[in-house]
Amino acid sequence: MAGHSKFKNIMHRKGAQDKKRSNLFSKLSREITVAAKMGTPDPDMNPRLRLAVNTAKAQSMPKDNIQRAIDKATAGDGDNYEEVRYEGYGPGGSAIIVEALTDNRNRTATAVRTAFSKNGGNLGTEGSVAHGFERLGYIEYAADAGDEEKVLEAALEAGADDIQSSEDGHEIWTAAEDLHEVAASLEKSLGEAKEVKLAWKPNLTVDMDEQGASTLLKLIDTLDDDDDVQTVWGNYEISDEVMEKLDQA
Repeated sequence: MAGHSKFKNIMHRKGAQDKKRSNLFSKLSREITVAAKMGTPDPDMNPRLRLAVNTAKAQSMPKDNIQRAIDKATAGDGDNYEEVRYEGYGPGGSAIIVEALTDNRNRTATAVRTAFSKNGGNLGTEGSVAHGFERLGYIEYAADAGDEEKVLEAALEAGADDIQSSEDGHEIWTAAEDLHEVAASLEKSLGEAKEVKLAWKPNLTVDMDEQGASTLLKLIDTLDDDDDVQTVWGNYEISDEVMEKLDQA
């Protein structure tokens, strides 16, 4: 089960951008409100809401903000958001999946299409790139949660499908439908996870050169800056050497 993971590299830039975005809390609030509206406002009884709340906590979102977002749903306030997925191609043959929550599909589609076209990509139809990804459950623990053997044993016992451990931490993969159950089991043995989410994991990755990576990261930044966009996934792989060059540019 254990092995080196490229997923961390793929998500590294996304995580760095998340911390910088001033609109991160508003996006987290939107997901909490939508999750609470779709089920019960009790996180213990609503797996999607529990995921949203845990993600917000991991990003240091204040408890008051979290509760306000839940209260908004129970009061019936706010806009009615719908989930939309966009798929397209980025620079260097990369495949991109964009997940959004929007109250205006036309506005969001126009913004996403423009982001792709202005940054070396093009928007495709639904299903055009998703076949190159697996929809899986993803659970991340920090390195200090335990050594590889301890985490592997806990993951096997919890019913996980795969684990990759490195000096950066532990990544545990499950079937999408098993995510909540596996995460709850792991929490008992390893404590609270750093991140628990449904992920689009690429079957194959594309290595990006410096030029392609530079344009691709501009595309991802543009998409991230859109209020309606919740998550951006890709099958790109950017080497440490290329990232260093881009950071120095």
